[in-house]
Amino acid sequence: MTRKRQMRLGLSIRGLGYHLAAWRHEDMDPGGALDFHHFLKSAQIAEAAKFDLVFLADSVAVRQRDEPAGSLCRSSQNVELEPITLLTAIAARTSHIGVVATGSTSYNEPYHIARKFASLDHISGGRAGWNVVTSWSDEEARNFNRDQHFDYDTRYERAAEFVDVVAGLWNSWEDDAFVRDKASGVFYDPAKRHVLNHVGKHFKVQGPLSSARTPQGRPIISQAGANDAGKEIAARYADMVYTGNVDIEPAKAFYASLKSMLPRYGRHPDELKIMPAISPYVGRTEQEARDKFEELQALIDPAIGLQQIYRQLGDMSAYPLDGPVPPPPADVEMVSDAQRLYNMAQKDNLTIRQLYERVAAASSMRVVVGSAEQIADTMEEWFTQGAADGFNICPPMLPHSAEEFCELVVPELQRRGLFRTEYEGTTLRENLGAAPQPFPAP
Repeated sequence: MTRKRQMRLGLSIRGLGYHLAAWRHEDMDPGGALDFHHFLKSAQIAEAAKFDLVFLADSVAVRQRDEPAGSLCRSSQNVELEPITLLTAIAARTSHIGVVATGSTSYNEPYHIARKFASLDHISGGRAGWNVVTSWSDEEARNFNRDQHFDYDTRYERAAEFVDVVAGLWNSWEDDAFVRDKASGVFYDPAKRHVLNHVGKHFKVQGPLSSARTPQGRPIISQAGANDAGKEIAARYADMVYTGNVDIEPAKAFYASLKSMLPRYGRHPDELKIMPAISPYVGRTEQEARDKFEELQALIDPAIGLQQIYRQLGDMSAYPLDGPVPPPPADVEMVSDAQRLYNMAQKDNLTIRQLYERVAAASSMRVVVGSAEQIADTMEEWFTQGAADGFNICPPMLPHSAEEFCELVVPELQRRGLFRTEYEGTTLRENLGAAPQPFPAP
């Protein structure tokens, strides 16, 4: 009998949550972003609810700027724990949930990434995943001997080669290479050791990797870029993709486009799970959920709100907050995002305050407010209408909102047969339904 298709769920656990004012809420510990137990509790809540994975985004700089002046000191997004270190500790205190972290291809070397994630896969018993990003900010560049970030073409060209090298390093040893024969004194079979000897435009890497083949064959690869270059990397290598679409029709178009690319690389479309981000505000009733949402919205400092749209729309501190959103200046830093936000403001007749409140509620991702049934309805719609294989849940407050989602929404999804009640396996690859990774044929 064919098994019913079910959703995949990830829990994003960065910082204190995805509402920018979460740290000001009376129930929150504002220092939680440096507390291991804050993250462990979130991971254990997700594991008890049978989530596929926890996901930790990362950047290698404080990206926020003091624009407008006085805004930076009001942000909680300035200090955080390094993700591999944190997820290794979480892996030791969990047993089934996957542990996925961002690793930049712009400010790492392939050998570093291959070794760290292979080690995490061994330590976790096959639950590791690498989220491939290119990084994008000059703040990061200035921490790595550069005045400016790589240009667009260079960073994606470098990323494609970077992933090739990492994948090659993960195949340095065949599954049964280490015979460890005490009688003969042979530790490994030399015929099953493979030296990469990669020479490319951006990298020269000999290998082999100083890590054995991992429990999953290789760690899961995730990708988060929605542009054409990022989609090519995803189609060739990724097991899952995180997206930021907020409307179902663009989400369906992205889903269909990316899935159609996989056969080009000899892959079946089902081998890639597409998981849009949502930030749910859930209550036992719709009104309770809306009250929670409005309570957090009221905590948004105007300076932080204006900071969130500064790079896209420029300095709007001289304009009335409850007036219309002016057109973006010609020299705006983030052109496509500027047009997207301005079009949103025009379409929904938003004031400056209403626009920054919408962005601050979940860092521009899709916000869903309602009862468990209402949130399950919209998730089911996206899942059944070809817009998603699952979702990356980005709670407004951690761990509180994660706990509410797991208590209220997960049972409703399970009641509908849309989500598991038990894990299918012990590795992330098994639970995610990703393709097995046998050692490549010569």
